[in-house]
Amino acid sequence: MTYDSAAAATTDWAALADKLAGALHLAVPPITITFSDEAPASPAAFDEPMSEPTADGRSGRVPAGCVFWIRAVERSFSTVPADHGNCSVGRYTHGFASLEEAASHDDVATLLEVGWVDAEAIAGVPSVSTSAAAVVYGPLSEATAEPDVILLRVNGRQMMVLSDALPGLRIEGKPQCHIVAVAKEQREVAASVGCALSRARTGMHSEEMTVAIPGDRLASVVDAVERASAVDTIVAKYAADDARRFAVSS
Repeated sequence: MTYDSAAAATTDWAALADKLAGALHLAVPPITITFSDEAPASPAAFDEPMSEPTADGRSGRVPAGCVFWIRAVERSFSTVPADHGNCSVGRYTHGFASLEEAASHDDVATLLEVGWVDAEAIAGVPSVSTSAAAVVYGPLSEATAEPDVILLRVNGRQMMVLSDALPGLRIEGKPQCHIVAVAKEQREVAASVGCALSRARTGMHSEEMTVAIPGDRLASVVDAVERASAVDTIVAKYAADDARRFAVSS
């Protein structure tokens, strides 16, 4: 898809956020993730304190980069690579560390030791190709320019609608954060069933899954979701009406 800067600047991102939330009945508003070559003047930098370094030197403002997804529901903010430093997996998927550097830290060593992943699986995990100076997060409703990625938190029914709307929807496993790289680098909509690492750190509900949408595909995705949701509503009403024939009179 050819990037149209004028269209990106005039897109009503808040309206798209409303349409997407309405069609899917989202419990959590969609957020944006944007990688930047320089630290932006706004929004304000994420300012929670840095953690004390671990024995292997890991430190960050949150336990893992996926925690920024949770914070971004409430407000927009910018982060720098050091803010993401506690989770070596997330540092790798977001382009802040090489595979070799990530694998040298104790957190990845533990994942390998217990068999959560193996070296071959880690080598195949998608990652952002360049190291950004900053990553900006925030509600889609507050976006003023085209984001790299829109991230959704969805339940099973919402995933059903997305699957209907987007035939061949790519569904990924662990680690959860690599769908951000898939959306940004490969321009594919990607869903994740989640991972134990991210769920423990973010506190996401057990029924929640995530979906990453490339920013330049959002309008077409919203159109497809609205159509699929409308059809599913008709089918669900038909099925509910039909099921009443089997109701037992009290």
